[in-house]
Amino acid sequence: MIRFYFHPTPNPAKVALLLEEAQLPYELVPVDTSKGEQHLPAFRAINPNGKVPAIVDTQGPNGNQARVFDSTAILLYLAEKTGKFLGAPQDRPELLSWLLFLASGLGPFSGQAVHFQFAAPEGLDYAVNRYRREAERHYQVLDAHLEGRTYLVGDTYTIADMSAWGWLDRASRVRKGAEDPLGPYPNLKRLFETVEARPAAARAREVGKNHEFKKVNDEETKRALFPSNYPPAA
Repeated sequence: MIRFYFHPTPNPAKVALLLEEAQLPYELVPVDTSKGEQHLPAFRAINPNGKVPAIVDTQGPNGNQARVFDSTAILLYLAEKTGKFLGAPQDRPELLSWLLFLASGLGPFSGQAVHFQFAAPEGLDYAVNRYRREAERHYQVLDAHLEGRTYLVGDTYTIADMSAWGWLDRASRVRKGAEDPLGPYPNLKRLFETVEARPAAARAREVGKNHEFKKVNDEETKRALFPSNYPPAA
């Protein structure tokens, strides 16, 4: 059994998709990040970085319980555990390269683009331009790579495509105001639509829907989501 610590945001969505694709049994554990539940000692014991997603595999290596945090680490761990969605052995270097490109590039720059366009105080035009343009540059790198390809790695659907799907789903927020956010990147848009059309993607979108997560963006939420913006508690 996998205990899956979840909030309805892009990085947990990737893991939800893999769990549904691999048909692994899992127990959903909601973590309301707007209430600061990610900072509670019980969750920090699972992810010291205080971020979702995280999992606990009650039947990890040698039958021991294992924690895994960071969405890319979880994707790799579960794909290796099941032997699914890893692509051909000869494609392993490409798989690792694109997974880490997504983890260190597309995800963080997309997140910062969203933050500075929607959450930060007005007047930070340099930061808005910097992060949005860098996110768009990552879109362009992916779009160029996908020319003549169906998937990011080799000839089959892999965890790299799942990882991309998680953040591409937020393209309308990354490219705030764009009528067709992925329109300038037709190959990337095709990849997103290919993944989106899979039955497991529809199931992944339903994960956590029966839990009422906080939606009010008040002072508690800001302090919970952006603790670095505030002085440490005395």
